Amino acid sequence: MFALLSGLSALLLEALALWLLGTADSRTHPLAVVLLPHLAASALLALSALALMPALTARSRRASGLLMFALSAFIPGLGFAGIMAGLWIGRYRLAARRPRGLRTLELPALDPHQRERSGFHQTGAGGFLRNPRAPTPQRLKALVALQHVPGRVASPLLRDLLGDDSEDLRLLAYGMLDRKEKTLNAQIQAERQRLASARSAITLALAHTRLAGLYWELIYQQLAQGDLRTHAAESGLHHAREALALRPNGAGLYLRCGQCLLALGNTTEAEVAFEAARAAGLPDHRVLPHLAELAFLRRDFAAVRRLLAPLASWRGMMGVQKVAQFWSPR
Repeated sequence: MFALLSGLSALLLEALALWLLGTADSRTHPLAVVLLPHLAASALLALSALALMPALTARSRRASGLLMFALSAFIPGLGFAGIMAGLWIGRYRLAARRPRGLRTLELPALDPHQRERSGFHQTGAGGFLRNPRAPTPQRLKALVALQHVPGRVASPLLRDLLGDDSEDLRLLAYGMLDRKEKTLNAQIQAERQRLASARSAITLALAHTRLAGLYWELIYQQLAQGDLRTHAAESGLHHAREALALRPNGAGLYLRCGQCLLALGNTTEAEVAFEAARAAGLPDHRVLPHLAELAFLRRDFAAVRRLLAPLASWRGMMGVQKVAQFWSPR
């Protein structure tokens, strides 16, 4: 309302100044008579402009106001008209073309497979932990809450904290990572002992299958890095193939072989293994995402779209469904 009243007042005063300029005679000092309403109109126009366009003048309101006042005051007529035209274009024409800042969004669907078992949400805890300005006691609390978070999500956050300025956070993050790794390594050693003492084909196949899964967990939870990751992938592939030799119809073992081969960068053999898992009867929702990943690595986006299309209406895992819907043709 203030901007509208100021603009109308400025327009009326400028019109008064022009009328006085055309009607006053030389004996009444026409310059002084005209200047007063003209300067008042210029000042009101500058105030109106500042009120109408706060986003453009928020950082330098005084300089912007003085500039518009000077243009209107020292370039009579044209300066006033130019500022009015600029305000109209900037405020109404351009604003009408831009999308509105606020939109109505749908609430995200609830994923029944995600369960919050701590006071911190996984994503919120990650952002909070990475904030060095947050109080250390609260960051420690968020770090402790990561013990309820899946290893694949927690491990990268814990590794980021190994370089944190807080010694308490560094030590706790290192201890949590070390505990996760030691737990898996202890399970691997125990399974190796079972493998060494196994005598029947069934117990041998089970031991090899468990070892392949444990080595894959080291990779999946990002606990093995660099050469250790390569060793874990090679060991997992070896045990998966040994189990397949004893159980040729094990569809899940073909999948494990494909995962380890993909971790080793052998995409060609990985695709063969994934197709074998599919042919052995593994459900599409477990195989197609891996085949789509291989197609994406080849930059074959048409194949990605084709492979994910059957999963767009599958409601088993909402995360997979959302990815499939993203790739579905519009």
